[in-house]
Amino acid sequence: MGSPSVETKLAQFGETQRRDPWWIEILPVVILLGGFGVYATLRAFEGTYYHWGPYLSPFYSPLIDERHQWWKFSPALLILAGPLGFRATCYYYRKAYYRAFFLDPPACAVSESGKRNYKGETSFPFILQNVHRYFLYLAIIFILFLWRDAFQAFFFIGRLRLPEFGIGLGSLIMLANVILLTLYTLSCHSLRHLAGGKLDCFSCSSFGPPRHTAWSRLSALNERHALFAWGSLISVGFTDFYIRMLAAGVFKDIRIL
Repeated sequence: MGSPSVETKLAQFGETQRRDPWWIEILPVVILLGGFGVYATLRAFEGTYYHWGPYLSPFYSPLIDERHQWWKFSPALLILAGPLGFRATCYYYRKAYYRAFFLDPPACAVSESGKRNYKGETSFPFILQNVHRYFLYLAIIFILFLWRDAFQAFFFIGRLRLPEFGIGLGSLIMLANVILLTLYTLSCHSLRHLAGGKLDCFSCSSFGPPRHTAWSRLSALNERHALFAWGSLISVGFTDFYIRMLAAGVFKDIRIL
């Protein structure tokens, strides 16, 4: 006697045995990531109100061709690909926006919509996600510029038209921002892998002990990668917003020292 045939029924979109409100999990991603995307796009094309006193918006750093000698558009568009590419190809953000915006899948143990030929990240355009490591190299360069900007944010033009050390609220905001961005970059999965994630035996490899130390410390940061990802996203947007309000004359910077 042959075994009875079994008809496979395709799950309907959103079908799940979960009893918790799983959809609440993706709402903050839609609001925060979507809102940041809209704001950053508008600011990148605005091309004004990005500099006040010693403060330079992170959206425009490093500042290139400010006087439009050969580039007539916003200076932010010249450097946008670096930080944007690093975040867009980030392993954590990929999971976040695949679920929140593509509903692919909407959440764990929740069905997707309709039939599809799953190819993962092996076909265009998602195969471009594999360049994340190279965007990491660019991100490290950008971090160096942002540390320079944070240092310069503590020097204001004095009465003699010379830089004098001082502390403004913007100085502290820029310092906090670059610290969060540095933690986000150092906690990157690709950096952890480069340090030693691909090794099976540290003691058998060149510079094994130092690499193990670096890998261990980066692994500790990597455990909080999601926290640094959201913290730095909020901080970079708020830093630009604060500097824009100063440059537009809406706010006045609070001088602490």
